[in-house]
Amino acid sequence: MERTNLKHLTHRLSTAPMMDWSDRHCRYYFRQLAPHAVVYTEMVTTGALMHGDIPRHLAFRNEEHPVALQLGGSEPADLAQCAKLGESWGYDEINLNCGCPSERVQRGAFGACLMAEPVLVADCVKAMLDCVSIPVTVKHRLGIDHLDQYEFVRDFVGKVSDAGCRTFVVHARNAILKGLSPKDNRTVPPLKYDFVYRLKRDFPQLEIVINGGLEALTQTHQQLAFVDGVMLGRVVYHHSYVLAQLDALLFPSLHPVPSRNAVLRDMLVYAEEEIARGTPLRAMTRHWLGLFHGQPSARGVRRVLSDHSLLAKNDVSALRAALGEYWEMEDMVGPSVQPSSREQAEAVRLHQGIR
Repeated sequence: MERTNLKHLTHRLSTAPMMDWSDRHCRYYFRQLAPHAVVYTEMVTTGALMHGDIPRHLAFRNEEHPVALQLGGSEPADLAQCAKLGESWGYDEINLNCGCPSERVQRGAFGACLMAEPVLVADCVKAMLDCVSIPVTVKHRLGIDHLDQYEFVRDFVGKVSDAGCRTFVVHARNAILKGLSPKDNRTVPPLKYDFVYRLKRDFPQLEIVINGGLEALTQTHQQLAFVDGVMLGRVVYHHSYVLAQLDALLFPSLHPVPSRNAVLRDMLVYAEEEIARGTPLRAMTRHWLGLFHGQPSARGVRRVLSDHSLLAKNDVSALRAALGEYWEMEDMVGPSVQPSSREQAEAVRLHQGIR
């Protein structure tokens, strides 16, 4: 697959950048589930690219398109250099992280703390846009610490959009920089979806994507009555098949929902190819543990996919054999799970822009 036609790059559905999870194997897996989603890398710092192993951080397979590179940094010149590098490696988009609340990121003076410096963020965005032809987007929170009024995020988006950013991915919570762990920051600060909806009303010319706390299919696709797109993270990692169902729901009639069994078969073929390139099997199977969530075979499949002694063999044929007792179960080979007719009708209505 070649690089996406940027004029038609849509963020209607995307998968979130997740540290230690959104590697190239995870993104390839997500692509088998969702042909139309934009998949994001985990955050890569400018220092890692300027002083580290570039291929390890940037290599990916063509099948991942459309794929966005998320950068972490706060120096406009460094970000520009890394954005240009990302474009040269074939990425479809560069995304600036203004939402990560971890202390390590704060020590580097980037991530969520950048929201306190909208002028600097605007300078960073402009520096990147000046040297690449692909979109530059921003992922951010609603605010930081006690700065939790709507006007704060409104002014942030206004200033950064003046620099040329057209797409904002908004995690609908504040970031608490002191006193909460990154894990707690994903759940403890209250969700304020109405703030994100207000951003879309106040900036109708911008693409506003909502992120945070979205789990149920109906709840997620109904967001498109108010914003331009949805981004999902841990729910599609732990309950992966939701991603396949949601892709079919948001892009109705464009493709059938793949069965779980078909996705697993495709991933085993991928694993054989990657093992031949020197990739350990365990680096791939760890991402598949949520594929059969909620199915009768889920526990057995997870046990096989996390069997250290089996994975140490780096032998896909042995893995297939171990899956044998589950392989013919009806939930693995039966018909694809389709959204209900009501949900499909609702998706068509939203897809056509009827509000």
